Amino acid sequence: MAKQVRTTDRGMNVGTNFLREHMPSDCRIHYAILDTGGRSPNVVQATAEAYYLVRSPDVAGMRELFARVTKIAEGAALMTETAVEIEIDGGCSDILPNTVLEDSMQERLRILGPVPFDDTDLESAAAFVTGAVTGRTASTLGGEFEGDGSALHTGIVTFDARTPRPTMTGSSDLGDVSWVTPLVQCATACVSAGTAAHSWQMVAQGKLPAAHKGMIHAAKIMATTAADLLTDTELLASARKEFTARTSETPYDSPLPDGVVAPPLRDAVAAQ
Repeated sequence: MAKQVRTTDRGMNVGTNFLREHMPSDCRIHYAILDTGGRSPNVVQATAEAYYLVRSPDVAGMRELFARVTKIAEGAALMTETAVEIEIDGGCSDILPNTVLEDSMQERLRILGPVPFDDTDLESAAAFVTGAVTGRTASTLGGEFEGDGSALHTGIVTFDARTPRPTMTGSSDLGDVSWVTPLVQCATACVSAGTAAHSWQMVAQGKLPAAHKGMIHAAKIMATTAADLLTDTELLASARKEFTARTSETPYDSPLPDGVVAPPLRDAVAAQ
């Protein structure tokens, strides 16, 4: 298996890794070798399968980077005298902001205040703060706050929807939703400041009362923001006006090619 992994690395992943020196610093390429083609050692198997994730702050940048990764795959097939088959598995758009909704939600956050953590929550969170993570506190939430010295963030981040802000990385179909209808998100403290994503510390803290308090607080913020939209017709009209202006200038363009559907729907579509 190791032999085939090395062969896949030589044929495809080396080219991709060299590309990292020539792509924007805010883009990402992730990969996993899903199938080595067989289990026999010292054998170059007939097939291999790799899964790539190509990420960029916007769809246009993603498409440019995806095209280059595709050429690397085609070049790897050419130099090894093999064939390559590329299957697009999914795709997400970047978030389209709506300053009207963001201002409205920020006001609700100001009224409701920070998450009501108690001393027990702070003590539990402190157990997850180590020298390895305290240096990441300033970069939490894309550098939106420097921290207030507590294990849990107990304040409210100053927010201005019209001021440029750091990009928060992550991929979600909420991005596509935001290009179809006005959308707004909020973030509340649920884990100790500086906790690395995709870590056991993040998983472990997800079961603590502090995480539940943070989620309930976020639900209250979202619910009261929605109530404002239901009762204030001018607010709703303003949000839709901004959305229409933004999408008129740059219409929604799905990152998925025609005919590509999400994996859960493929069997149903194929049966039709």
